[in-house]
Amino acid sequence: MKLKLGIPKGSLENATIDLFRRAGFNITTSSRSYFPSIDDPEIECMLIRAQEMARYVEDGILDAGLTGRDWVLENNANVHVVADLIYAKQSFGRVRWVLAAPESSPFQTVKDLQGKIIATELVGATTRYLASHGVTAKVEFSWGATEVKPPVLADAIVEVTETGSSLRANNLRILDTVLESNTQLVANNSSWAEEWKHQKLEDIKMLLEGAINALGKVGLMMNVRKQDLDTVLAVLPALKNPTISHLSDQEWLAVNTILEESTVRVIIPRLKKAGAQGIVEYPLNKIVM
Repeated sequence: MKLKLGIPKGSLENATIDLFRRAGFNITTSSRSYFPSIDDPEIECMLIRAQEMARYVEDGILDAGLTGRDWVLENNANVHVVADLIYAKQSFGRVRWVLAAPESSPFQTVKDLQGKIIATELVGATTRYLASHGVTAKVEFSWGATEVKPPVLADAIVEVTETGSSLRANNLRILDTVLESNTQLVANNSSWAEEWKHQKLEDIKMLLEGAINALGKVGLMMNVRKQDLDTVLAVLPALKNPTISHLSDQEWLAVNTILEESTVRVIIPRLKKAGAQGIVEYPLNKIVM
């Protein structure tokens, strides 16, 4: 038995493959094939654009796939959300679809766009957003380069952003957030009801979430004399208690902890001054809670 799994082709492709690698799955793609290889004989992968993924999962062509919450909503897809995976192309966080207009325009709120033209790739969600505000406007599908369309080809746009830098570079001002999105692992309802596929998806979810938990974190282990333990512990962040174990020499202890990678360069010198020895920093692939 195999689980047919959709991998998003395009902007999320590399981030997704890297996440799976951290989770313990090696996926190899080829420019000539839409069927990547994976080192798990129980999984069969297929590259599908994120915009279409939910539809193929809903129809049962795929058992499951990774796509954005935005595209699940856009397609009104009836799928089961197995996991919210809070990562994206750059920041491994959420993205926003925003309503934006030229800096020089008089538009201040969505109400000001009554009867205007809005360009977007997210036509369905934008139309529903406008309706919720009692606004009627012409929503045109944009094939790309949406940021350059105002003010000549459209009055405003609805576009996805992580940092807003591209919008600012095109002299656009954000008026409102239409919706927030993140990557989701979604499953076909019938597949989710099958015991074997359900368990396989639960296992994948656990490993992917473990990989996300480990992002930006490292392990730190060190040897500490008993008499220096309190001084060393005072240097470490107080959020989590480290693991402490005895060494063969009863006067020494081993201390093991997990830290934000960005703080290690400050903490290691302090640990050394506090009496820690044999300090070892090591990378983490997964933290399973």
